[in-house]
Formats: sequence, structure tokens, C-alpha cells
Amino acid sequence: MSQHVADRPAPRTVRPPSLLRSRNFLLLWSGQTVSELGTRIAGVAVPLLAADTLHASVFQVSLLTFLAWLPYLLVSLPAGILADRVDQRRLMILCDLGRGALMLSLPGVALFGQLTLGYLYAVVGLSGVLTVLFTVAYKSLLPGLIPAAQLVDANAKLIMSQDAAELVGPTTSGVLIGLVGAARTFLSNGLAFLVSAVTLLLIRPTPRPTEQRERLPLRVEMTDGLRFIRGQPILLRILACTTTSNFFVMAAGSIEVTFMLRELHATSVQVGLVFSVSAIGGLVVGALAGRLSAWIGSARVIWVAMAAPGPFYLLMPLARPGWGVLLYGVGLAAFSANAVLYNVASTTYRQRITPAAILGRVNAAFLWICFGVIPLGALVGGGLGTALGLRTALWICVLGTWSACLFVVFSPLRTLRDMPEPTVSS
Repeated sequence: MSQHVADRPAPRTVRPPSLLRSRNFLLLWSGQTVSELGTRIAGVAVPLLAADTLHASVFQVSLLTFLAWLPYLLVSLPAGILADRVDQRRLMILCDLGRGALMLSLPGVALFGQLTLGYLYAVVGLSGVLTVLFTVAYKSLLPGLIPAAQLVDANAKLIMSQDAAELVGPTTSGVLIGLVGAARTFLSNGLAFLVSAVTLLLIRPTPRPTEQRERLPLRVEMTDGLRFIRGQPILLRILACTTTSNFFVMAAGSIEVTFMLRELHATSVQVGLVFSVSAIGGLVVGALAGRLSAWIGSARVIWVAMAAPGPFYLLMPLARPGWGVLLYGVGLAAFSANAVLYNVASTTYRQRITPAAILGRVNAAFLWICFGVIPLGALVGGGLGTALGLRTALWICVLGTWSACLFVVFSPLRTLRDMPEPTVSS
């Protein structure tokens, strides 16, 4: 018998079909691409509407950023419970419809001369809550739409859409604002959310058997994700790495435009060119993410992506006036490339090892911590720039960003080449 087994040819590895043939993924991808573009358009239109039309002060404008990110601290954990209890696709559709209605209300209110700063704050805050709910459900829905072997490719394509929107969105927003004004620009943002809702409505996910679970107290369920992460040494290191990186990246982001204007004497054209160059780095690596992951190793690439680009970050505080400002763009492009490759790999790892029954709560715990430090990072960056000077503060920020890699370099990831098989039990 053993002879027959030995002579039997080894089974051939069956490659999953291309994602470009997956109707569900193409619908999700196209909808998110349009939605991301609309979001980037609003990212420019919101502060301009507040500053130019409503004559808000610098502090009042900064509150818009605070309100946009505050919901990640307030509602991420409850959002995880909700995403695990309800139909995730329907939740995303409702969030898109809600965000679309909020955005479309701005030009309507402005048309009747009733637009106030308080109303803009309310729209931004409520949109932030819906965005948190959408994001938690979105990261939990994807693994149910495609085979586990395609998660790297799928996450890469979705993140590429974000970088493409980052490249095109601000310029598009500027053109629209010049043509129709800041308030009417939100028509495009609202329509983008409606397009996303329609594409989600057309998705036909494979029904999965629902498992009856004992309902635990809300306080216990809210911490389920955190407990799971604490029991996973690699996931815990990834969380620490991402959180540290986000903190210092936002600290640098809060002073980078001021640094380019005051220290490098850059023109508005040069500043725009810097951000365009940075987006290209993410687009290129996003297109190659699947191949790079296969070549380096789907698990090993997590710490390599964080550690390898670090020396290029140092070009940012080394930038000088004139064309030397492009050094800043090269440093940002390196970070953009790192962010795409790292986020694709780390998100895929989290999706593969987390049981589907608690994936929403685990994703919510990540958002709560990783995005919760963003407002604090922005405040610290401004404080460092004021106390130590912009260039010194930038040195601290880029070295802090690079130091985040230590959490994953000195972790069990160093002994792994590829990710474990996905968890199927709960």
C-alpha cells in the first residue's frame, strides 16, 4: 500500500481565479474607488468652506480635524459589536446613504443662506461616526467575499484606490471649488457615497451559516477584541507598531506644510508636487504588492516593509529650499510605499488568523487604538514644532516613525516566512 501512495503524483496547487473575474469584488472595489475620491475631494473642501466662506479662525478650522477623528475613540468598540451582530453589507449601505445625505445637505443649506460653522461641525462629526461603522464592517466583510489566498491581492487593490484618490482628489477638489464654489463641491462627495451604496446593493455574498451565541454583557463583548489581540503575540506587536507609526506620522503631518512653507520657502505648486510624488510611491508598490509578498514571504514582508524604507525618511528633515524640497517628496514616497505594503500584509494577517465571529470586534479594537492616537499625535507635533523649531521636531517625528519597526522586527514574525492558514473555527 505504501508503494502505491509513494508512486501517486503530488496534488497540483490550484490557483484561485483572478479577482478581475469576481463580480462581488469588482463591485466593492469600484464603489470604494469612487467613495475614496469623494472623500479626498471633501478633505480639501471642508477646511476651505470653513475658512473662506464661514470665516473660521485657525483653531476653529483645526476642530474639524479633531471632530473627524474623535469618533474612532468614542464608537469603535461598540461598532465592532454591531458589525458582528448584523448584516455587514446592509450596515455599510446604510452608512453610505447617511453620509451621502449629510454631504448633500451642505449645498442645500448654503443655498438658503443657513450654513453655519455649528452645522458644519455637526455634519463632520456625524459623518465620522458613520465612517467608523462603515470601516469596521468593511474590513470584516471582505474575507467573506473572496478566497483567503486572494486577500493580499484584494487588500492591495483597495489600498491602491486610496492612493490614486490621494493623487487625483485634491487637484479635482481645487478645480471644482474654483468652478462652483466650496459648498456645491459637496454634491460630488454626496453622489460618490450614493454610488458606493448602489455597488454594495448589487453584491451577492455567499450566505454563511449563522451560529447562535450566548449574548454576553455589553462591557464583556466590547473588550472581546482586545482580549483576543492580547492572546496573539504577533498581532499585539503589529498593533504596537501601527499605533506608534500613526502617532509620529500624524505628528509630522501636522507641521509638514508649515515646514515646507516657512523653512523651505516652497510655493503652492511645489507643495502640491511633493504630495503627488508621495502618492506615486504607494501606487507603484500597491501594484506590486502581491508579487513582493510572494517573493519576500507573506509574513516576513510585514517587518521588512516597516524597516527597509526607514533611511529614506531622513530625507524629509534634510530637505532644503529650491528643488531640494523634492527630497521631502522622496521621503514621503518611501513612507507611502511602506504604508501600502505593510497595511496590506498586516491587515491580511489579521483577517486570516481571526475567527469570523469576532473579526468585527478585533478590527474595531485596532481602529480604537491605532486611530485613537491620531489627534494626540497632531497636538504633540504642533507642540514640538513650537518649542523646538520645525526642523528639529521633524527629526524627532521621522526617527519615531522608523522606530515603530522595532516592535515587529523583534517579534516572532522573524521566524516566519509565510502566514498561517486562515482560522475557520470560532
